[in-house]
Amino acid sequence: MSDGSHPKSADGQPVAPEARDPSGDGRRFSPSIARNRDVVRDTFLAHMPHRGRILEVASGTGEHGVHILKSAPELTWIHSDVDFEARLSQAAWQRACADLDLEGPMHLDMTDAHWPARVKGEIAGIFCTNMIHIAPFAATRGLFRGAGERLVPGQRLFLYGPFSRNGEMAESNRSFDASLKSRDPDWGVRDLETEILSIASGAGLALKAVIEMPANNLSVIFERA
Repeated sequence: MSDGSHPKSADGQPVAPEARDPSGDGRRFSPSIARNRDVVRDTFLAHMPHRGRILEVASGTGEHGVHILKSAPELTWIHSDVDFEARLSQAAWQRACADLDLEGPMHLDMTDAHWPARVKGEIAGIFCTNMIHIAPFAATRGLFRGAGERLVPGQRLFLYGPFSRNGEMAESNRSFDASLKSRDPDWGVRDLETEILSIASGAGLALKAVIEMPANNLSVIFERA
């Protein structure tokens, strides 16, 4: 995948599963983030550090980090994405919010085994929303492998998005899963128990909390053992 091209699925469709309206200054606005940003922020603040550097994997438009930092100004937020257009939006948010401690945006590909070394300096945690179901499963493996390398005992990885549980999922997620697989057979809603937990354990990460969120999503918190 070229660093300067917008990632596509197997049928040539853009990675983002929704329209993201651009502003006049280069910032993009995600409809789903507008709906969930407050509850994601509140859950983050309840389970993640309030100071230090947070690496966000697959930052998308860049809105989550900006929204969280407004309530946690002692944090530094590192934007990253494999998608060139997403990084343009992240950079625009950084220009518009110069009072917030925002770093990046970085080009990070979770399928690249060397991605952890590209993140310089200490980090206090990793945050990733709505990525693992719209990426190859190799990206999920790479996310956990890299988190295991970069996090120290007691530090946490925060995941947010749709999941199935032991093969069961909400009907809305089942329809979403079918839609994702129709676009790319390597996409799809992941099962927390049968797919994710073993990968996490192999990377030295233990499940700490599963929080039910609106629209049949979950926030899932892992801690480095």
